[in-house]
Amino acid sequence: MNTRLSISVLIASVCLMSMCWAQDKNGALPLPDPGNVTLTLDEYNRLVALALKPPKKPDVAPLPYSLKHADIQLRVENNGVVGSVLIEGEVFHKGTSKVPLTSGMTILDAHQDGKGVPLIQEGGTHLALLPGPAAFSVALDAGLPLRIDAGRASFSLPVPAVGSAQMHLQILGEHTLANISPGVITSRKSENGHTTVEATLVPGQPATIWWATREVVAPAAPREVRFLADEKTLVSVSEAEMRVAVLADISMIQGQTSNFLVSIPEGFEVTGVSGPTLDSAETQSKLLNLKFAGANAPTQGVILLTLNNPGLRNHQFLISMERPINGTSAAAPFISFKGAQRETGEVLVEGAGTMEITATEGGGLKRMDVKEANPFLRSMAHFPPQAAFRYHRQASEVPTLALNWVRFPDGSVLAAVAESADVTTMVTSEGKSLTEVKLTMKNQAQPFLKVSLPAGATILSADVAGERVKPVQGPDGNRVPLLRPGFRPSGSYTVSFVFIHSGTPFAKKGGADLSLPSMDIPITLLNWEVFLPERYKVKDFGGDVIAASLVPAAMREEVTRGGQYYRDTEAYNNPAQIQFPAGQMGGFVTDMTGAIVPGARVTVTSSDNGMSRSAVTDSNGRWMILGLGSGNYKVRVEGTGFKTVVNNIRYDAGQPSLYGSTLNVGSVSETVEVSATALTVNTDTAMISSTGRNYSRVAPLAPGAVSQNASVNVVNLQKRVAGVLPVPIDVPRAGTSFSFVRPLVLDEETKVTFSYKSR
Repeated sequence: MNTRLSISVLIASVCLMSMCWAQDKNGALPLPDPGNVTLTLDEYNRLVALALKPPKKPDVAPLPYSLKHADIQLRVENNGVVGSVLIEGEVFHKGTSKVPLTSGMTILDAHQDGKGVPLIQEGGTHLALLPGPAAFSVALDAGLPLRIDAGRASFSLPVPAVGSAQMHLQILGEHTLANISPGVITSRKSENGHTTVEATLVPGQPATIWWATREVVAPAAPREVRFLADEKTLVSVSEAEMRVAVLADISMIQGQTSNFLVSIPEGFEVTGVSGPTLDSAETQSKLLNLKFAGANAPTQGVILLTLNNPGLRNHQFLISMERPINGTSAAAPFISFKGAQRETGEVLVEGAGTMEITATEGGGLKRMDVKEANPFLRSMAHFPPQAAFRYHRQASEVPTLALNWVRFPDGSVLAAVAESADVTTMVTSEGKSLTEVKLTMKNQAQPFLKVSLPAGATILSADVAGERVKPVQGPDGNRVPLLRPGFRPSGSYTVSFVFIHSGTPFAKKGGADLSLPSMDIPITLLNWEVFLPERYKVKDFGGDVIAASLVPAAMREEVTRGGQYYRDTEAYNNPAQIQFPAGQMGGFVTDMTGAIVPGARVTVTSSDNGMSRSAVTDSNGRWMILGLGSGNYKVRVEGTGFKTVVNNIRYDAGQPSLYGSTLNVGSVSETVEVSATALTVNTDTAMISSTGRNYSRVAPLAPGAVSQNASVNVVNLQKRVAGVLPVPIDVPRAGTSFSFVRPLVLDEETKVTFSYKSR
């Protein structure tokens, strides 16, 4: 069959004849004679497909109608507002459609092109029955109630939900100042005893229109105006200015007034005045329209607050002001309402940034705890309050508050911190080690954890909050993700990674060492469990860690939970040594009953070179001094109401200790000097003893770690190796665990050494 199909097509004779006749009639060139047309098969199939394709249906409008514009013409007559509302729009669907026009108005009539329009009411909304598709322009004759108060007239206008809305309002009286909210007045003119206002309204939102009237009200018997004022003042001190926000509550006791006079301290600039009943604010020189946020106004010492509803019994105003400051001292301002029968208030002082403020009160000001301050006043503060006061203003005294401050340089904030690190290491007979590091993190914004692995080590896997993540190799170390897409925790969570180290094969006897990588986040407490094969007997542990049994378990739990040290009662009463990182000396101070002594001053003086360092015990009676070298020291402990105690000690910086001091009641001038000797350990009975005292406290065998059964961490790591980690490794199924701890690890390696021999 040929690729081209010859099809004899008889072109529609009637059509061609009519076309030819038309061409001949018009004198145009005749068409070619009918004949055969040759088409390709593809062209023929395309024509057939086009002939079979159904015609496209016309698009249907998503809504049956559209409201485009509303032109509202109103006038005030007697005690009401009447006029017309012209609404323009379009109906898109065929047939009759219900078109909602307006609600909240009294509709007197509806017509279009001189003909009436049928209306129905559903749920308080007037709907017109309009045919479509066609454009419409419906005019509604409407009326609204008018509210007249003393010196004020107002009404509420429900604006239709149209594309745009314009209002034309005619009010009786010339020079009438009308107000609209929400909306914008575009034109205002007065003539022939009327005021005409044109405005643009917000579609779909009710607008409130009000204006002042000169209606004559029946005179009332004059009554003395009596009111109470309560002012809650927030004073904020920053580098270059003092900002003050005053929340004033006015309670009317007798009579009524249309305005209040407020005295403003000299030198302050009013930056805003607002309140639900405030109509305007006026100084001695200029009327300030401060009803909109952000309005600024210079002050002349007195502001006149005019009310829009004087009949209310309670009024509230928020007055903000500021002034530039130089130096490190200034006086806090106090506003006052003229004519108040009683003025009370509270003052809260805060400092922007790292600033310490000293406040000196006077003139009836009473200091109080910041927690006792009014909750609305505390809610306005942006920084932690540093002082709070209350006052009751008297005619004979004026409250004063002098502020002095010291500004400290801002310090950097840690992006992330590890509350604890649980490390598990398994060592094989070939000397290889497999280590899992679990970190309990608190992370603000740090995306990665930089891990500097020892030579010959490789990270195998990593997890963030139980989800697998992929470590990244960087030019200066490995990166373990601390966050992942869509995961931004606000509390603590777990980050873990596993790495393998090739190590050195064990011989019959010798020495070995294990190292943990340095990490670029501070670790509060590191717990390290080392699992060694059973066939090797190990001893002589060393390095920069200490045996876990030398630190009470309760202390380790407290450090892990919140970074606080546990108060061991035995450590308080006995000068027992508990090891700390190199160069640290610390201890506890108690009285004869065993109670802690906070605020005691501890002075450590070197007997070799006379160098002296001091510390003060905290609320837990604990003290600590860093950076001391080995040598002989005098530890002098002084407390108010106690005799001074001086301890002579021999300090080994390589094996620092925790010392307990006991103070006796007496005069500070009395001094008791004692010698604190190093503790001795009976390795047979594991009993601690010291010169002059014997203690029944059980201590670990020195100098290594105490052997124990493998923990659940070792068991879990053994399970992970079995078919999960992508490395072949001979995991020891029997062995001995040794536990170590190290507090305050700051971006540095942690190492443990030991000697061994084959059993």
